[in-house]
Amino acid sequence: MKSVKMPAGVSWPRYMSTLGASMLAMFAGAQVVHQYYLPDLSIPETPPKPGELLTELRGHKVREEAAAAALQALKAEQKVD
Repeated sequence: MKSVKMPAGVSWPRYMSTLGASMLAMFAGAQVVHQYYLPDLSIPETPPKPGELLTELRGHKVREEAAAAALQALKAEQKVD
């Protein structure tokens, strides 16, 4: 029986083995990433309050607080003069 070639000129066994190896490599890579970063996959029962999530930008709040403190200090200096 003659083997039927695909449009790219690759045989079905070659195509299937390449597909299997690619999928295995993708699954292994995803597993390595999940083991390294250890994502939190738990679902909380109640939604978190603003500022409780670790994924929120912490630096943004710190900059806002620093800017407010600097503005208050500037206003205090202007009132003293």
